[in-house]
Amino acid sequence: MSLLPIFLKLAGRRCLVVGAGEVAREKIASLLKTGLDLTVVAPQAHLEVRQWAAAGLLRWVERLFEAADLDGNFLVIAATDAPEVNAAVYRGCVERGILANSVDDIPHCDFFFGSVVGRGELQVAISTAGESPALAQQLRREIDAQLPPDLGDWLANLGQLRRQVLETHPRGEERKLLLHRLVERQICASANCPSRQLALSPLAEERPEEPEESVVLPDSVLPLSEPNPAAETVHLVGAGPGDPELLTVKAVRLIQTADVILHDDLVPQPILDLASPSAEIVNVGKRCGEKRITQDKINALMIEHARAGLSVVRLKGGDPMLFGRASEELQALRAAGVPVEIVPGITAASAAAAALGCSLTARGGAGSVVFTTGHRAELSAQLPAESELATRVVYMPGRDLRPLAKEWLGEGLPPDLPCALISRAALPGQEIQCTTLSALATARPVLAPSLLLAGWAVRRVSGHCA
Repeated sequence: MSLLPIFLKLAGRRCLVVGAGEVAREKIASLLKTGLDLTVVAPQAHLEVRQWAAAGLLRWVERLFEAADLDGNFLVIAATDAPEVNAAVYRGCVERGILANSVDDIPHCDFFFGSVVGRGELQVAISTAGESPALAQQLRREIDAQLPPDLGDWLANLGQLRRQVLETHPRGEERKLLLHRLVERQICASANCPSRQLALSPLAEERPEEPEESVVLPDSVLPLSEPNPAAETVHLVGAGPGDPELLTVKAVRLIQTADVILHDDLVPQPILDLASPSAEIVNVGKRCGEKRITQDKINALMIEHARAGLSVVRLKGGDPMLFGRASEELQALRAAGVPVEIVPGITAASAAAAALGCSLTARGGAGSVVFTTGHRAELSAQLPAESELATRVVYMPGRDLRPLAKEWLGEGLPPDLPCALISRAALPGQEIQCTTLSALATARPVLAPSLLLAGWAVRRVSGHCA
């Protein structure tokens, strides 16, 4: 059976329901929402049907069905307990060219009632062609649980903004692309809403041409004296250790709706695949000393795109606030008057601890955690005595661990201090190598990205390094 799912405007059209019991009551409740001119024919009626009739929402004809009742109706629903009556109703509708539905009688149905999820003017309707209404209801509950409760309000704002766009801009591909872009953005009621300002700004085809030299991207951006209300928010988003399932819900939403994504080298392709096909994705990574792009240029790209009204995600591996140059980017964005929001991610230390099956802290074995990087760890000052129980986490430890091992032994850390090197934590190809401080200098190098954990907690509860 091939069905065409359509949404009909029924306000003011005549509709007949034959029957007024519990099954009919459910159908009538759905029909009343449409504004139909509704008549119910039945010798007896459910209490709610009688109440609706008393309130003037429908007409109740208190008698048995007659064939003449069908005349002049647009829709008819047969919902009695008598199959022979329902069949007679359907035959009469076929003779008159009226669309009919005989409840729970698939051969005698021209259409089916869908199971509907609603958010304001938004409706998601599910049909099983009458095969399993229970399945349709189950799917409705699952979809209802996933849709945001404020989706109706957002749709109302989007509809109002769409009408403004249609009135403001001429028909064409640029206007079509703008409408699709607005669907991927947040829209608020404020007149200063960046999405509203984007919608009402001149399109590319409406703007006068400028000489090419006037749009050359500077290596740095001069700060504004005050915030720019038209600029879109830049989101500094943590991509976590690289497994898409370990992203936060907010990170996924922002990646999926971003106009521009500026990402580090450590962000893997499965996470970038979450982006919209229309998004501009730029690798701005700086890895192992190799710089494809300067930090000033990254700052300039974020600011330029945000000032153009585009939604920008600066996507960083792990957590953006740990060894991710976030302070420099925050300073540049704030100085330029560009709104910025930070979305935390799972840092590599947490992913590595999960891979080992150990806690970074342990009562009586690790009272604190010290985060550092490989090129700074060997230069750090000797820690106070009470920090000897701290779990040490070294990001980007490098391949040559001899200087670090020598430094730590020189601090007086015990040679048997448990150490673990974790490569590609939480990713396919994850590798774990357990060792001790005395053997750290000769440990086999592991592939980047890697991280070093050291401390008694590693040995105490780790399933890998026990």
